[in-house]
Amino acid sequence: MSGHEGPDAVELEVFRHLFTALAEEMGAALKRASFSPNIKERRDYSCALFSPDCGAVSLGDHMPVHLGAMPMSVEAALDELGDLGPGDVVCLNDPFRGGTHLPDITLISGVFSSEGRLLGYVASRAHHSDVGGSTPGSMPLAREIFEEGLRIPPVFLWKDGVRDDNLWRLLLANVRTPEERAGDLDAQIAALHTGSTRLLEIAERRGIEATLSAMDALIVYADRLVEAGLEQIADGVYEAEDWIEDDGFGSGPVPIRARLTLDGSDLSIDFTGTSAQVPGGVNAVAAITSSAIRYVVRCVVEAILGEPLPAGGGSMRAVRTHMPEGSLVNARWPASVAAGNVETSQRITDVLLRAFGEALPDLMPALSQGTMNNTTVGGTDPRTGGSFAYYETVGGGMGAGPSGPGLSAVHVHMSNSLNTPVEALEHAYPFRVTAYSIRRGSGGDGLHRGGDGLRRDLQLLAPARVALLCERRTRGPSGARGGEDGACGENVLIRNGAEQPISGKASFSVDAGDIISIRSPGGGGWGTPDSA
Repeated sequence: MSGHEGPDAVELEVFRHLFTALAEEMGAALKRASFSPNIKERRDYSCALFSPDCGAVSLGDHMPVHLGAMPMSVEAALDELGDLGPGDVVCLNDPFRGGTHLPDITLISGVFSSEGRLLGYVASRAHHSDVGGSTPGSMPLAREIFEEGLRIPPVFLWKDGVRDDNLWRLLLANVRTPEERAGDLDAQIAALHTGSTRLLEIAERRGIEATLSAMDALIVYADRLVEAGLEQIADGVYEAEDWIEDDGFGSGPVPIRARLTLDGSDLSIDFTGTSAQVPGGVNAVAAITSSAIRYVVRCVVEAILGEPLPAGGGSMRAVRTHMPEGSLVNARWPASVAAGNVETSQRITDVLLRAFGEALPDLMPALSQGTMNNTTVGGTDPRTGGSFAYYETVGGGMGAGPSGPGLSAVHVHMSNSLNTPVEALEHAYPFRVTAYSIRRGSGGDGLHRGGDGLRRDLQLLAPARVALLCERRTRGPSGARGGEDGACGENVLIRNGAEQPISGKASFSVDAGDIISIRSPGGGGWGTPDSA
């Protein structure tokens, strides 16, 4: 804590908006400067501000699956490298050292006053469309993390303002699209510069002591709001379970179980009974599970209180967790984890929402699509003769809730990204989009209907390698309060006009002219259809 006596309510609200704007402007800088459509168009990135003691002050309104894990990245960087100095930038992506999965590369730097005083840390995380590994796009069916790409422990990419060119060359030598990766990493550096500049401006205008005091006060305030929200839930034990359909190697269904114990403002979340880690990449590291917990608790508390938490969300000091080591929700090295970040995070969210639904049945929504429909395609672009690597998550149906129907064809829960525009896809890659439409009627019926999924067909203009990591292909998302389930998703290969079903997790080669059709699930309905 700083020596400042602390801001009053008005001053705290001013700082709250200043810190929120800082993180959002970091994201805008990253988006504008990036090279890849996955970052520039889909906004698959996150930016954040942390206090000098690593407290989450402001997490941008970006990707929930990133943001809950980013405090662990900062802590891992400091634990392994010690204090950061002016001009230092740490790079990491290791899921077992504060990362999530290998395509998510995080950059971290400290912010220092002109006198050298540490004011906090800024961080940017972005999903890079390729970081090596056995298949283009670095989201393969894999049994070990070594197959998934280049693993980067916390290392100094910049030291005292000077880039480590040997490390830079090493990183770019292990990816299929080095020019694009260099551009996206430079964009992340630009985001750090933006955040640093804004924090220095805030400290200069408002005073260093007042700025540091406001950081601490916002974290405390967010924690008080979380406790106030939890106190309004009836004490008791609430349990739920759901399943990952398969891991791509014959394991499945793979159960995830959670027990919530509420006692006043204290919440305990225990994942005992969840499956042990499996051979395929649906394993989630602790950072991913922590992200899902932070996201769900925040959503529940904000729904109860009717007001948003500060952008940092606080320390979540009221929440205690037990994640059995070596389980699907706390995998041990060298487990493959690519889909744990994108698919298992969604299922953990579903399980937690179901458990809270036992306590708050009239407040919790039906389940949303529960998958990110991960699609990666790579090969040689005949237009340039160079390699290309495309990655995208595809929107689907949002679950309906007590206040109205679910949205259609959107990204939900742990994915807060956008669908890539057709024009951007066809410009950047050797694709032709032959269908892009809403799957009418795929949302579950109910007093409030679930949102519909979408269909996107990509015709390949050159031979390529495809990898798919999808869920909700055998059972659709559940309805709530008597609402019907949403429709399952489908993956289809269309070759010479004939449709061939593809499993939810698959890796295969395609020829020029083949069409990959992703048909995403609808959301569950809420309330019995005839209860109007």
